[in-house]
Parts: sequence; structure tokens; C-alpha cells
Amino acid sequence: MNIKNAIELIQEILEDGSVPKNVRAKLEKTIGVLNQKEEHKIKVSRALHELEEISSDTNMQADTRTQLFNVVSVLEVV
Repeated sequence: MNIKNAIELIQEILEDGSVPKNVRAKLEKTIGVLNQKEEHKIKVSRALHELEEISSDTNMQADTRTQLFNVVSVLEVV
């Protein structure tokens, strides 16, 4: 797995109509972070921080949170 896989997983979450707007905005920001031309470790670290913040949102459904944890798992392996 790589960053491209993580972006694809995030895009799948964005396609879900039940995801709150504030979570969508943060997920789009996370994709932006992963697409930056920074050092690999730095952008993965920043993306993980964003995802950690998102996962604590109380408005999020449990299945969406599980999908986020899957993205985190992919990025931790990268």
C-alpha cells in the first residue's frame, strides 16, 4: 500500500453522503497534504495528525470512523 491507496480510500469516504460537511472539509485538506511535494515522512505525519483530529468528531457515524482507521493503518505502513 502507498499514499495513492490512502487517497483513494479517503475519496471513497468523501463519496458517502452521510459524512458531515466539516469532516468532508478536513478530509479534502488531508488529501491536499498527501499531494504536496514535501518529504514523504512529513506529509504522512501531517496527514495522520489530521485524521486523528477527524476521528474524534462526535458527529461522525461509526462506520465512517472505521473507514478512517483503515486509512490510518495504510498510512502507518507507508
